[in-house]
Amino acid sequence: MTTPEIKLMNGLSLPGIGFGTYKAGEKSFEAVCAALDAGYRLIDTASVYGNEREVGEAVASGNVPREELIITTKAWRTQLGYDNVLRAYEQSLKKLKMDYADIYLLHWPARDYKVDRDSWRAMERLYDEGLVKAIGVSNYLTHHLENLLAVCNVAPMLDQIEFHPGYTQWDTVSFAQSHEICVEAWSPFARGRLNEDALLVTLAEKYNVSVQTICLSFACQCGVIPLPKSTDPGRIKQNLELVTLEENDIEKILTMPQTGWSGHDPDVAPEKDVQVPD
Repeated sequence: MTTPEIKLMNGLSLPGIGFGTYKAGEKSFEAVCAALDAGYRLIDTASVYGNEREVGEAVASGNVPREELIITTKAWRTQLGYDNVLRAYEQSLKKLKMDYADIYLLHWPARDYKVDRDSWRAMERLYDEGLVKAIGVSNYLTHHLENLLAVCNVAPMLDQIEFHPGYTQWDTVSFAQSHEICVEAWSPFARGRLNEDALLVTLAEKYNVSVQTICLSFACQCGVIPLPKSTDPGRIKQNLELVTLEENDIEKILTMPQTGWSGHDPDVAPEKDVQVPD
């Protein structure tokens, strides 16, 4: 199965599968280098991951021209607000040692619609001034998106959410796609919680692939860009080898009972928020 490129509402084309770096930690540099060598061209990081420096160093040391890459980073919950978002983007660029990021996202919604709107005004400014190629959000549910769409001058172009068999958040996916908002999937494997799921194991045997390949293929056929993460070069390469699932198998996955959810709810504030590393 060849993953088709997905075009954003502003015409920017994205690869059908990207590479995630969450919790790659001290292996971030090597992992991104391996991903670039394997053929990934969409690399996802965030200020809170604490690895923007390593991602930037891997890009700079590789043989892939910067203009052929799509680099995404994000403003964390503690960086929301108009001035804070502008400052956060500048800090991310310094760590990445880049003049621009291709995509900039608000990582999580605020628990205050006004803060979200103020943060989005900053995103629009970055986009209008040509400092970033595309802007979007992450972990925004339908009501969060509606809040921005009601007042925005530039609509969110992406929404990166938890998406995997057993937890597709299909209402949000359907709403986003109906408004030409591209959906990306974090945790496409549910962090290993699906490895022994009976349906997915059966499908993996049917197609002679791994459960992980079933998860990634499913996302792609739903028009969602998965962002698998790994620090193992063999697995990184393997994650690009997808299959075409039959329509009835996709329906079986879509009707699975809820399973594998991370427990992270965009509408529930954490008792103590994680701080962005220096």
